[in-house]
Amino acid sequence: MTLIKRKSIEAEAFVADDRAARSPRPTYKPRFAPVTFSEIGGVRYLHFGTEWVQGAMRLSKPDRIELEYAQQMMAWLLFMRAPKHVVQLGLGTGSITKFSAKQFPRTQVTAVELNPAVVVAARTMFDLPSDSRRLKVLEVDAWDYVTDTANHGAVDVLQIDLYDATARGPVHDTPAFYKACRATLREPGMLTMNLFGDHDSYPKNIRRLRQAFDNRVIEFPEVHDGNVIVLAFNGPLLSVEWKDVEARAKVVEAATGLPAKRWVKQLREKNGDGGPVLTV
Repeated sequence: MTLIKRKSIEAEAFVADDRAARSPRPTYKPRFAPVTFSEIGGVRYLHFGTEWVQGAMRLSKPDRIELEYAQQMMAWLLFMRAPKHVVQLGLGTGSITKFSAKQFPRTQVTAVELNPAVVVAARTMFDLPSDSRRLKVLEVDAWDYVTDTANHGAVDVLQIDLYDATARGPVHDTPAFYKACRATLREPGMLTMNLFGDHDSYPKNIRRLRQAFDNRVIEFPEVHDGNVIVLAFNGPLLSVEWKDVEARAKVVEAATGLPAKRWVKQLREKNGDGGPVLTV
């Protein structure tokens, strides 16, 4: 498969639009945006036919989570141990799914992805393993997954990264969707989600997420390209001293290589107005 550089992606999209504009016949509109790739500085990127990055993998370290916001999606590790079932809505390159399957040998890991081409790309271009007893990739809509009552109360950690090709906002963002997401979680359970901090969709989504989770939501500061990771909590009220979260971060960082100590600093700067204790 030929790797498409970023500029080529934009050029091909322009040419396609130009041809469509000059065509006397109606053009077929595909169900999904095209899956395209670029490779720069030893890092392979996934795109949906635009310059927006949908995921990445460093070729020399394929098992590492490359992008900072994707690493932050794992910040539930600061508050939860030994999850039985971790679910990812929106596969992307499969970096989080792949990492979870390798890092937690006793955990069921499920990824939900509607576009079959994304699944093929994750398998062939980003080293996502085939399905196994513990790892499953389901080609279904995220909405159908979270509204299926068979999945309610069955998930310990729900990770959501559902952006379209233009990164205008989450594909699903209704109050009903967020309530259904919470319904999938066990008690205790956690949700992590990628939002777009510098986009008009952010205030609406953070408000709806807070409503669905009774305001039990904390945020990371905005990182590259405007991504903001938010964490939502389900189950008993959590009250923990930040020093204990810092101690947990040292364990997580040593075990996984993820920058967990930096996460605590970032979270405390953004959500630490309550003093030495985090209550959520």
